[in-house]
Amino acid sequence: MKQINVRVDDEAAAGIAARAEAAGLTVPEYAKQVLSDEGNDLRHRFLAAGAHFADEFADAFAEEFGTPAPDRGSAAAA
Repeated sequence: MKQINVRVDDEAAAGIAARAEAAGLTVPEYAKQVLSDEGNDLRHRFLAAGAHFADEFADAFAEEFGTPAPDRGSAAAA
């Protein structure tokens, strides 16, 4: 295993800590997950394919299935 040390400003550190807490992880666990995701070529290929699908077929998909209501899935709709 390799260890990576990085320095971030206080604002970035606070944001990272908040996201880690929201994910139920410690800051080191969260940082490890984020960095591992960024280094994952398969993940990037999957996301690129999803973006391509959305660009290529969004109109046909919306025509077939419609578009969601603006508040669908939001906390206000619950």
